[in-house]
Amino acid sequence: MKKGIAILCLALSLCQPGLFAGTKTAPAAVFAAETAETSAAAGESAAEPPENAETPETAETAGESAAEPPENAEMPETAETAGEAAFSLYARSAVLMDADSGRVLFEKDGYSHMPNASTTKILTCILAIESGRMEEVATASAYAASMPKVHLGMKQGEQFVLRDLLFSLMLESHNDSAVVIAEHIGTTVEGFAAMMNQKARELGCTDTYFITPNGLDASDEKGSHGTSARDLALIMSYCLKNETFLEITRTPSYSFSNLEGTKQYSCNNHNTFLSMMEGALTGKTGFTGSAGYCYVGALRQGERTFVVALLACGWPNNKSYKWSDTKELMNYALANYQYEEVFEHGKEFSPVPVKNAMPTSWTLGQEVSVLPRIEDAQLKVLKNASEEIRTVYEIPRELTAPLQAGQEIGTVCYYLGDQELARYPVKILEDVAEFESSWYFSYVLQEFFLWKEQ
Repeated sequence: MKKGIAILCLALSLCQPGLFAGTKTAPAAVFAAETAETSAAAGESAAEPPENAETPETAETAGESAAEPPENAEMPETAETAGEAAFSLYARSAVLMDADSGRVLFEKDGYSHMPNASTTKILTCILAIESGRMEEVATASAYAASMPKVHLGMKQGEQFVLRDLLFSLMLESHNDSAVVIAEHIGTTVEGFAAMMNQKARELGCTDTYFITPNGLDASDEKGSHGTSARDLALIMSYCLKNETFLEITRTPSYSFSNLEGTKQYSCNNHNTFLSMMEGALTGKTGFTGSAGYCYVGALRQGERTFVVALLACGWPNNKSYKWSDTKELMNYALANYQYEEVFEHGKEFSPVPVKNAMPTSWTLGQEVSVLPRIEDAQLKVLKNASEEIRTVYEIPRELTAPLQAGQEIGTVCYYLGDQELARYPVKILEDVAEFESSWYFSYVLQEFFLWKEQ
């Protein structure tokens, strides 16, 4: 009996909460473990601008204005991509994009603001579709009827169903149809331009400023009409999600009349790329004297969808440059980029100590810990063989009770270069109760009765 009283007194005088809650450790901190170093980002070009000049001629591409080309026109130049063979491009500015993620796979001066001519009309088209007003009747203003060739040739006061004008806009690139659409949706061209610029910002465009709905060269106190190859590819990637946009831009030919039925119009699709490559999805050409030949197009094969945007891709007599550049970039994408499953299935984590935790057994000084868990998932990434995936684990070195089952305690992040691909929560599966001083007495009584039985 005396021995039992001695044990009780010793426990009450010496025990501290930390003695039973586990070993003291350093303050909680976040640590990161990386599975691989970031490789050089594929798709950067260091080519110099071309120097050979060309002779100007009348614009031949539907929907554009004829003008003098700049002094320096295009000759093909070599572009290098990290880990890949060199290839030549005519375009001064070019981007190859993964349409699903918006990741730039290759760029040649792809972030410079440049005039982009009638490729502007893809944004005009998608805004009209998303307005929900395609079946409304639109009336041609005097300003719309004054647009230069290429145009539908409408007269002031003439009326059309808006849907019909979208085929005129995208198949024949009619400049007057663009203005009628803009004035009907945005009340004025200026109002519609504000809508265009707002939409571009929402999509993540950083180098875009639009003044006209048809892409004719223009400037004001805020800047000049234009975009970058990267922004243009981003806008097209967004348009691909809309089935009505794809239906319109893939239609071979379309006929309609004005509302009065007094005139008949016929439109034909001039997008040569649709018949050039298997999986060609959509596209839009453009030309002005300042912009040169421009193009933005998309291709889908299996689960891979690529967008190519080209600005300043030659001047007359070089209409075919945009097609050769598009094929060059699309073939490069198809040959070098595949989807890979990169999620670390079955990943196991080390136990994390828990401070101030209630012991789970009658063991003096027991350290309580929890096992972090991450739910299994799928993460397929479009990448080439030279690109490495980097995984960063953000898990504290120590936790503090109380904790609940299912509580998130950290994250696992996957990166390709500097781009975050995905972020997953790390959780615990069990409850951990907070230490209570009453446990001391229960422990002493447990020890006392064990001693007494002996």
